[in-house]
Amino acid sequence: MFQAFFVDPFVMIYDAPLFFVEVLVSGLMAGVMYALVALGFVLIYKASGVFNFAQGAMVLFAALTFVGLWELGVNPWLALILAALVMIGVAFTVERVVLRPLVNQDPIIFFMATIGITYFLDGFGQTIWGSEVRPLDIGIPNEPFMDLAEMTGLYINKFDVFSAVVCSLLVALLAGFFTKTKIGRALRAVADDHQAALSVGIPLKTIWTIVWSVAGIVGLAAGILWGSKLGVQFTLALIAFKALPVLILGGFTSIPGAIIGGLIIGSGEKIAEVYWGEAMGGAIEDWFAYVVALIFLLFRPQGLFGEKIIERV
Repeated sequence: MFQAFFVDPFVMIYDAPLFFVEVLVSGLMAGVMYALVALGFVLIYKASGVFNFAQGAMVLFAALTFVGLWELGVNPWLALILAALVMIGVAFTVERVVLRPLVNQDPIIFFMATIGITYFLDGFGQTIWGSEVRPLDIGIPNEPFMDLAEMTGLYINKFDVFSAVVCSLLVALLAGFFTKTKIGRALRAVADDHQAALSVGIPLKTIWTIVWSVAGIVGLAAGILWGSKLGVQFTLALIAFKALPVLILGGFTSIPGAIIGGLIIGSGEKIAEVYWGEAMGGAIEDWFAYVVALIFLLFRPQGLFGEKIIERV
């Protein structure tokens, strides 16, 4: 087993470099999707200073709303718009009912509130749309580009490319919006000190509504893409938590960190599963990312791009 773990994978890469490129590209494309989900966590953390446990439930609820409306006969583009409006409505409700009364409370209070939001969205979604698995076909074939395969020998999946392009555009748009605009600067001020932000005229309730709306729309995009691949089901909420190792690697407050962390986790877990999975009993893709995150917590808990906090006593 020792020899298989340390020698055979490198021999396999040398003997089949094109296959290694396929695995790497597939992992990078999955990593972009992880980065998109992680971005939803980052935005709310930057606005409130607390980890949003409800982000996975938002991904699921948004996907259920979209596919439910589509099944009722609504035009898919109209269903997409209506689902986005529903998530904006969720953001307004969360700000008014949950967040506004908790201004200046300890972060643990906010965290517990997001747990409550999680269970509410799960139960509410199941009450409205049911709990059965819903297949979702958005018209993108889940097959390789045959012309590319014939020319280069590389089998790149069409759906993976489409998902990566959509996620990359959304990530780039959101990264630019929240790093180059006044709203982005207001976000950092709100995360540092709620009361200070209010004292200089930053509308806290508006900022929170914006970031929760954006996080909901990000969840909608992620839910549709993951749902198209795996079916819209309640395990989507658990899949969304694969973004947690991404956050630990990149840093909870860093948008570029979410992108880089997603690419590292996506490519790392695919390569580990293909080349080291058999030597370690298989199915290591499910836990590989969390082991990497644990190592980072031991040696660099703030992540690659997070700010190191030094407290003087």
